[in-house]
Amino acid sequence: MATLFTEPNLPDPDGFYEQLIATHHGLSDSESARVNAKLVLLLANHIGDPAVLAQAMAAARSGVGAQESNGNPNAGGMR
Repeated sequence: MATLFTEPNLPDPDGFYEQLIATHHGLSDSESARVNAKLVLLLANHIGDPAVLAQAMAAARSGVGAQESNGNPNAGGMR
């Protein structure tokens, strides 16, 4: 089974961040959300490994929303 790689891996993280912000420049909140959704789906297709994608979704969800406040410290986190 492949494992999600979470160590820094971008040769120019600041440049990537600037490009990501520029991608959203001038968009409404709903347009920005749509761009984010399209970007996630494009990158998921590129990754292609369901196990890695499940790990990424769990990591992204960890610490966000009501799922963390239900008394289960592992809810939404990496397993």
